[in-house]
This record gives sequence, C-alpha cells and structure tokens, in this order.
Amino acid sequence: MQKLYLTLFTIIMLASIGCDTKQPDVVATIGMITDVVKNVGGGKVEVVGMMGPGVDPHLYKPTAKDIQRLNSARIIFYNGLHLEAKLGDVLAKMSGGPKSVAVTEGIDKTYLLSPPEFDGQYDPHLWFDVTLWMKVVEKVRDTLIELDIDNAVTYQENAERYLTQLTELHQYVKTQAERVPPEQRVLVTAHDAFNYFGKAYGFEVRGLQGISTVSEAAISDVQELATFIAERQIPAIFVESSVPSRSLEAVKAAVKSKGFDVQIGGELFSDAMGPEGTPEGTYVGMVKHNIDTIVQALIGETAPTEDE
Repeated sequence: MQKLYLTLFTIIMLASIGCDTKQPDVVATIGMITDVVKNVGGGKVEVVGMMGPGVDPHLYKPTAKDIQRLNSARIIFYNGLHLEAKLGDVLAKMSGGPKSVAVTEGIDKTYLLSPPEFDGQYDPHLWFDVTLWMKVVEKVRDTLIELDIDNAVTYQENAERYLTQLTELHQYVKTQAERVPPEQRVLVTAHDAFNYFGKAYGFEVRGLQGISTVSEAAISDVQELATFIAERQIPAIFVESSVPSRSLEAVKAAVKSKGFDVQIGGELFSDAMGPEGTPEGTYVGMVKHNIDTIVQALIGETAPTEDE
C-alpha cells in the first residue's frame, strides 16, 4: 500500500513538468465541497470539482487530468474522513505542493459518528446533517481568508449569506420530516450513508451495504433487510444516484417473496449531487430533493407536477 501512495505522489509531482495551461485556483473532490467553495469564493476563486454526478467517491480512482489539476491548484479541498478512497491518504501526505485542506478537520469529534463496524473510523457523510455542514462552510471561509486576506470581506459576506440559506434549509428539512409520523420514519437505502440524517431529523436508518460501497452486499444481507422491511411493513425503499440499483431491486424481490410489496420510493442523492444546472446540482437543491422524495414516498403523497 505504501508503494501505491509513493507511486501516486510521484505522478502528481511529475505531472507539473511541461504543464503550461492555466489551471484552476481551487480543486475540490466531491460536488458538495465544490458547491461550498463556489458559494464562499464567489467570483474571487476558480474552482473545479473532480467528481461529478453519479460518481462514487468510495471507489474513485484519479485520472491523469485529475492529477494535473491537483498539482497546479493553489488549494485542494477534500473530505478528510476516508471518503475519497485512497486519494485522501495521498493528499494528506503531500508536502511542498498545493495546500491540501480536509474540510472536516477541526470539527469536534463528539459530533461525528463512529459505527463499530467501520473499524474505528468516522462516518464521512456528515453533509446530511445541515448544521454539521455549516461547520464545513466556516472551514472553507477561514482557509480562503488565510490565503487571500485582500478579499477577506468578500469571503466573510459570502459565507454569512450562505450560512443563512443553510439555517433555513435545516429548518425546512425538520419541518418536512415532522410530516411523517414518528413510527413511520424508517429510511432504507442502498448503502449506509444517511446516519447523520437519521440522527439529526429523527429517522431510523438501514442501508443494504455498509458506510463504504467497496464491499458488495451478500445474499444474507439482502434476506436480513427484506425480513426487516416485511415485518415492519415499510412502504418504500430508496435507490441512490451513485450506487447501482440492482441490489435494491433484489431486496424488493426478496420482500415480495415474504408476502409484502415494498415500492422503490425514488432516487436519492447520497455521495454525489445531481447534474450541473439543475436544482439537485447544488447542495441546497440536493437536500431538498432528498427530504421531499423521502416524505412523499413514506406518507403516500404524490409528487407535485411542474404545472402545480
């Protein structure tokens, strides 16, 4: 494994040789971090995200173009809780090159979840608790101010504006969640990405796969989850945009064999946002889409049409 780190690090260093094209000031890994940097940086920074819609960061492997971007950036923002596969380990070891910033660094560990099955590590999906993601906004703000003090007022004002939006978003999610009776607040998804969401907004959460999607679900996992759904008569389960839907389809079939018909309640955005230019291509839009989809499916409400 150390050889792998050394090889990737060497490639990053060598990639700058002969690279004379203008590159972005900031590179961010996942879309949610990219969105924070865009909101806080505004027109003062040029940011490029490495992982677009539908990309699973747990399985991500950097391309040659990604490596060029990393090497030529002024700042690299990444999650820092082992979300981005081995890329995060490489970034943490970089020295003498771009400044690498783990956006979760400095967050009080008492706020983080550390499930026993995750080998002593912390769950990286903290963007599903909007109040925790606000701490990431503050980290990005402080980092940009530190490196570009001349535009400190702009970064501060942009961050305050965005934090106000996120405060409103948090309240929106709480209000929507309360429309579901407490005994019906059970969220079943493809992998265990929604634990922060469950803790913050009062949902019992079950995922077919674990926190990471590296290992595939076994037949026994499918049967165990199907039994849980049938016994609790949960009306809907949810696929994810960055995880193949076949596993959840297998769960649906297994539930039906037990005499209960569960529906696929819709697609949620978990480790990646939606396409750029759509509401779901922003963090705020993604979170609203998720909670609206969950609530509508669990209470049997039809989603509004564009004409309504």
